[in-house]
Amino acid sequence: MMLQVPTPQEITAPALAGQSETMVLNIGPHHPSTHGVLRLVVELDGEIVVNLAPDVGFLHTGIEKTMESKTYQKAVVLTDRMDYLAPLSNNFCYALTVEQLMGVEIPQRAQVIRVLLVELQRISSHLVWLGTHALDLAAMSVFLYAMREREQILDIFELVSGARMMTSYIRVGGLAYELPAEFMPTVDTFLQRMPSHIDEYESLLTGNPLWLERTVGVGVVDADAAMAFGLTGANLRATGIPYDVRKALPYSGYETYDFEIPIGKRGDNYDRYRVRMAEMRQSVRIARQAWERLREMPPGDYMTRDRKVAPPPKEEITHSMESLIHHFKLWTEGFKPPRGDTYLSIESPRGILGCYIVSDGGPKPWRVHFRSPSFINLQALSHMSRGRMVADLIALIASLDPVLGEVDR
Repeated sequence: MMLQVPTPQEITAPALAGQSETMVLNIGPHHPSTHGVLRLVVELDGEIVVNLAPDVGFLHTGIEKTMESKTYQKAVVLTDRMDYLAPLSNNFCYALTVEQLMGVEIPQRAQVIRVLLVELQRISSHLVWLGTHALDLAAMSVFLYAMREREQILDIFELVSGARMMTSYIRVGGLAYELPAEFMPTVDTFLQRMPSHIDEYESLLTGNPLWLERTVGVGVVDADAAMAFGLTGANLRATGIPYDVRKALPYSGYETYDFEIPIGKRGDNYDRYRVRMAEMRQSVRIARQAWERLREMPPGDYMTRDRKVAPPPKEEITHSMESLIHHFKLWTEGFKPPRGDTYLSIESPRGILGCYIVSDGGPKPWRVHFRSPSFINLQALSHMSRGRMVADLIALIASLDPVLGEVDR
C-alpha cells in the first residue's frame, strides 16, 4: 500500500502559479504548537486543510556524523541530545548496539537498573507529552500537574548521575556510577504515588466533554495506513496492532517482566491519548518489578569486568602501574570492536528506536545511523490532517508526540 506525502514545493507551486484559490500558510518553524522547530507548509481552503507537507531540518545538528570522530565511549554524550525528552533511552539503545557488536556481557544488576531507569524515563517523556498536548487544547492545570511529577523523576536522574536531563548514565558495558544510598527509598516513594497521579490526570481529561470533542474521531489512522507509513509506538498501537519491541524482540531481560501492551481501536487522537496513559501505568508496573529485584539482589558490579571495555577499578589503579596505563589508554585511545556491522532496536517512548553501527576495527565508529521514530511518524501528519480544521492540526501534531532533535539528528 503506497501512501504519498507531498513535498513543500508541490503544495506551494500551484498556488504561486495562480492555479488554485486555496491559500498556502506556513506554520512554524518557531511556533510553539509545532513542538519544536518544525515548519509545516499547509494548503488551506478557508480553515480546512487541503494538503500539508512537513519541512524538517531546521534543528540539524549532525550528531550521526559527529559520532564518527569520537571514540565509542565518548560518543555516548551525543546520544542524549537526539531525543532530549528521553536521553536515557538513547544511551540504552546505543550502548546495547555496541555491546552486541563486541559480544560484551553485562552484569545482571546493571541490566535491572537500566530497565528501571528507562521505564522512569518513559513516564517522564509521556508526562511532557501529556502536559503539552493538554496545553495545546487549553487545559492548563494538567500541564502543571504533569510537570510536578516529571520534576520528581528528574530529581532521581540527578541523584544517580549529577545531571537532570543529559545524564549519559548508561554507558557501553554498564553504568557510569554506583547507585547512591538514597536511590531506593526515593524511587519507592515515587512509584507508590504515581498511580494516583495518573488517576488525577484521567479524572480531568478522559470524560471531559471539551477534551472528547477535540480528540474523538480526529486524526484517524487505520491499521493498514499505520503499517504503510511505518508508524510505531503508541501511534501504531492506537490502531489496534499490539506491537512492542519489549515483547517482540526482548532485550535486557524484558521477557522476564510481567506487563501488558495497551492498544486502541479507532486510531484517533483519543486512542493515542488512552494508550499513552495506560503505558504510564505499565511502566510503573515494570519499574516496581525492577525495584523489587534490585532490593533482593546482593551488591555487585554496575560495570562489566571485561577489560576490553571497562577501565580497572580505582583501588587497583592506586597500586598498579599496568592498570593505570590501561585506564589511560582506554580513555584516550578507546577500545576497538571487531570489523563488521550490527543493528539493534528498542522501544523508546516514541516508538522503535534503532541503531546501526559499522566498525572498521578502529577505536571510532566508521558509521552510525539511528532509525528515529519521530522522523518516520511525522510523515503520517499529511494523511491525518486532510479535511480537518487548522485547530485540529495543532492537536494532531501533539498526538504524534514528535521530538525535533530526533527528527533532524
